[in-house]
Amino acid sequence: MTQEQPAPDEDRAPISWEALAAELAATRQADAGRDEHDPVTWDAVAAELAARVSDSPVEAPPEPAPVPEEPEPPQDPTPADVPAGEPAPEEPADELLELLTAEELQGGLEALLFLMDDPVDEETLAAAMRCPVEQVRAGLSALADGYDQRRSGLALRQVGEGWRLYTRDEHAPVVERYLIDGQRSRLTQAALETLAVIAYRQPVTRARVSAIRGVGVDGVMRTLLTRGLVHEVGSDPDSGGGLYATTPLFLERLGLRSLQDLPELAPLLPETSAMLDEHPDS
Repeated sequence: MTQEQPAPDEDRAPISWEALAAELAATRQADAGRDEHDPVTWDAVAAELAARVSDSPVEAPPEPAPVPEEPEPPQDPTPADVPAGEPAPEEPADELLELLTAEELQGGLEALLFLMDDPVDEETLAAAMRCPVEQVRAGLSALADGYDQRRSGLALRQVGEGWRLYTRDEHAPVVERYLIDGQRSRLTQAALETLAVIAYRQPVTRARVSAIRGVGVDGVMRTLLTRGLVHEVGSDPDSGGGLYATTPLFLERLGLRSLQDLPELAPLLPETSAMLDEHPDS
């Protein structure tokens, strides 16, 4: 009796992974009474499965279903992503611009221009007012027209790219008379103290002089500038404020050849004990 030869591979039904899993589960149920950890039992199961797998082709395991990819959130284009020749998108402003009433606009512009010593451009005024530049431009024109219509002592003029308040030409005699009379009057105690601080600490900013004296010095500084005793010599690199120093007229009025002839401060300072007696809480 001859042994049956196995059928060719193309005539055999392929063994699927699902069928192997089902048969393994049935084998485990049939051997439920046996010890699951018995190596003899599992060796027999493994040998039978190995024989069947070697005799029959095995289907490839099913591929897992593709997981749909989530779309990435849109990102703002970086300067490298912007095509050449096109400007990069501007970042949104932190604060929204407001449209002001005519009274708020002209009042704010007048206050800012009164504080400025130099012409100020429209962009700077718009940033301070937090309103569009177009509204500032219209407000400046309306403010200048209002000064002209009521023949105010002030005139608002555009100088270069900035705006500044000036005294009106027809009131020049009054201004000159005041300045000439002021040249002949004595300096106040506040003006003398301010002048002394500038003389010993020059070049110095207005803010530094105010900090040393403990009071504002804007009015006194205008007097000293008008008298020609101090002048602006540059700007502070840290704060951007103007730096002030004494003029040759200051030396002439005090009879000094140079700043080195100023008296030493140490002999003029009060004793520490005297300071403590006058200010016991300090």
